[in-house]
Amino acid sequence: MAEKIVWQDRKRIIFGLPWTFTKYKLYEDKLIICTGFLNKKEEEVRLYRIMDNTLEKPLSQRIFGLGSIKVNSADKSTPVFYIEKVKNADEVRNKLSGLVEKERTKKRVSGREYMSADIDDDDDDDNMN
Repeated sequence: MAEKIVWQDRKRIIFGLPWTFTKYKLYEDKLIICTGFLNKKEEEVRLYRIMDNTLEKPLSQRIFGLGSIKVNSADKSTPVFYIEKVKNADEVRNKLSGLVEKERTKKRVSGREYMSADIDDDDDDDNMN
C-alpha cells in the first residue's frame, strides 16, 4: 500500500518561485527532506520525534507569501532543521503540529520538558521534623 502524501512543496527563492533542489514531503507518520541535484540527500524524520516547531516570517518572505518553520526534534542526525521558504507556512505548521500530536498519541510518546541541572526540587525536605 502506497503511503499518502499529506503535503509537499519546494523551497523557494527569487520572487517566491520554486527554483531550488530542496523538496519537502509530509506523510502521516514522517517528514522527508530531499536536497541536492548532483549529490542528493534524503533525510527522514519520524513525526513522533518532533518536539517543537516555530513559525518564522521575516519581511523578505512575507512579501511573497512565504514563511519558514524551525523544527526541534529528538532525532540524533537532525536535532534542529528548517522547512524553509514555503507557501502557506502557517497552514503547514498547523498541519505538521496536528500530525505530530496524532503520532505521539498513537505511539504513546510523552514529551519531557528539559530542566536545568541547577534546579532544586526538594523544596523544604530539610525542614521537615
